[in-house]
Amino acid sequence: MAIIVNLDVMLAKRKMQSKELAEIINITTANLSILKSGKAKAIRFSTLELICEALDCQPADILEYQKD
Repeated sequence: MAIIVNLDVMLAKRKMQSKELAEIINITTANLSILKSGKAKAIRFSTLELICEALDCQPADILEYQKD
C-alpha cells in the first residue's frame, strides 16, 4: 500500500496511549487499531481533524505517501 499511517509514531511522541486517543476522539479502540495498522480503507476528514487536534499535529505527520 502506498499510504503509510504513522499514527503510532505520533502517539509515542505525544506519550499518549491508543485508548486515551480513542476516548478523546470518540471512536472505539478497535477502529483506532484498524487505522493504526494501516488496514483502514478510508478515514473521514472529521476523524482526521479530531486526531490532529488531539495530537497537535498536521495530517502529513500521520499520513505519508510512498511509491510502490
